[in-house]
Amino acid sequence: MRGVARLILLCGLPGSGKTTLAKRLAAQVPAVRLCPDEWLADLHIDLFDEQARDRLEQRFWLLAQDLLRLGQHVILEWGLWVPEHREDKRAAGQALGAEVELYHLDVPVPELNRRLALRNVAGEHGTVPLTPEHIEEYLKYFSAPDAAELARYDRHYVVPGGLSALDLT
Repeated sequence: MRGVARLILLCGLPGSGKTTLAKRLAAQVPAVRLCPDEWLADLHIDLFDEQARDRLEQRFWLLAQDLLRLGQHVILEWGLWVPEHREDKRAAGQALGAEVELYHLDVPVPELNRRLALRNVAGEHGTVPLTPEHIEEYLKYFSAPDAAELARYDRHYVVPGGLSALDLT
């Protein structure tokens, strides 16, 4: 028996280490990892196609709820930049009887830009080149969780500096 299902939410900007953390957690927990970027890339859909991304995330959320009902642990690997989106997932997950965890990967902008420059050169599957201008634009929409929000989760973690591939050692 698996016990209580866990819904793990990852909050952070591109380059903060969400994928690195999600892969590590998926292996350790174990959990089903739902990553829109990889799916969009596999389906040859432009990763900047917001309508396709929204539809995919909606389908992932329906799947995640089914998996949680079955007692399966799930990781939502998208940025969850807006408090209302995080709150919707938290409340729904807890209503399903799942324990809901939030990981906020808090990385300074210069470090995000450094990581993204390296990632752009590597050209890994499921990524698109991002510039400092992209990050500046994304910061207009991103709202980090505050203490009151974090207190509503069963468990929460603020990861200063985020994670990088080097953290896997």
